Amino acid sequence: MTNSLSSVVICGASGYIGQVLSRIYEERGVRVRTIGRGTSSDATWSDQRGLVRLLDGADLVINLAGRSVSCRYSKKNADDIMSSRVQTTASLGRALGEVRNPPALWVNASTGTIYRDSRDRPMDERTGDIGTGFSVEVARAWEREMFDADVPVRKVALRLSIVLGAGGGAINPMIDLARLGLGGRMGDGRQMFSWVHVADVARVIDHLVECRDISGPVNVATPFPVTNEEMMQQVRTLLGRNRGVPTPAWLLQLGARVIRTEAELVLKSRWVDPGILTESGFRFDYPLLADALAEIAQQTPRGLLPVALG
Repeated sequence: MTNSLSSVVICGASGYIGQVLSRIYEERGVRVRTIGRGTSSDATWSDQRGLVRLLDGADLVINLAGRSVSCRYSKKNADDIMSSRVQTTASLGRALGEVRNPPALWVNASTGTIYRDSRDRPMDERTGDIGTGFSVEVARAWEREMFDADVPVRKVALRLSIVLGAGGGAINPMIDLARLGLGGRMGDGRQMFSWVHVADVARVIDHLVECRDISGPVNVATPFPVTNEEMMQQVRTLLGRNRGVPTPAWLLQLGARVIRTEAELVLKSRWVDPGILTESGFRFDYPLLADALAEIAQQTPRGLLPVALG
């Protein structure tokens, strides 16, 4: 835990990760100010002068803004997914270029989905193969917008794996499937599932604040990923039923249409290696999935959980 921060600006604070980070910083006595689209934020994206005033003198800015990808990739949704990331990042870059006392660090969300579907080897920041497709193009445009910004600020793109935590959107659908007896493997179950506990996301940002020589893309994933089959088995053991019916890929494709999302979200093999974090001495509080799920189970009520559908 770092004690060097006095003020933080969080963009996209209404999302799950943003809410957790805001709570953690406020509990430490760090002043948290927010940028968003609603009137509850301290500044809105449409108010350039307000952005400049808010960022001036802050120690850290964290940009998590972006429309949820849990939807069908129709043209409208795809445009919204892209613009909600690229345009907000561009606005942030323009505002930081006008700030007299800019933050020392700009942390921008990105995604481990930028790498190709991988079952043969893990993808680290230096040797990972960039993939193809819509999700990858979004990630590349997102990162490019930040790194091309001409501002005197250290920049880090968090290539986040699947973020798990109690009440978080990523874990709830898995728990519901397990409790309905449908928590078997998805597809062939051999696709890799890279993940990170939300508490470790906060600790990674602390680590980046202290390690001032780190910049550029940083993979945020535990060093111990599991296969989809292993993941669902552990979810069943700790949060659901002992047995779960497997879901073949064709049925996942059909079901994804029904609930207005994309089967890629569970069928793509994401094998993300935290090379830079490991080399710089970072240690995860939740390196193993069983420990992360046990912590989540302690805070998760019985019954079906709310899930936001596309």
